[in-house]
Amino acid sequence: MSKQSSMVHLAISSVLALSGAALTSTALAADDGKEQCAGITKAGKNDCATSTNACHGHVTTDGNAEAWIYVPKGTCDRIVGGRVVQIDVPPPAK
Repeated sequence: MSKQSSMVHLAISSVLALSGAALTSTALAADDGKEQCAGITKAGKNDCATSTNACHGHVTTDGNAEAWIYVPKGTCDRIVGGRVVQIDVPPPAK
């Protein structure tokens, strides 16, 4: 195996490992003293899918009522426009 081939395999392995860690951290965030807060996200910064998109980070407008992010428990009710939601499974993409 050439040095270049080894570097490519290392890069691919690193990307896969990091993406798995990112998915795990989002799934575990709710158990870590956090709550889901909708209506306060900036465009492209949501944590999960909504009825209008199939992936996190794809909301196109600020303050989308369906888009949510994790915030420390007790914080959402103190943010203007924020509301606590509990979404177990992302809604299906349309």
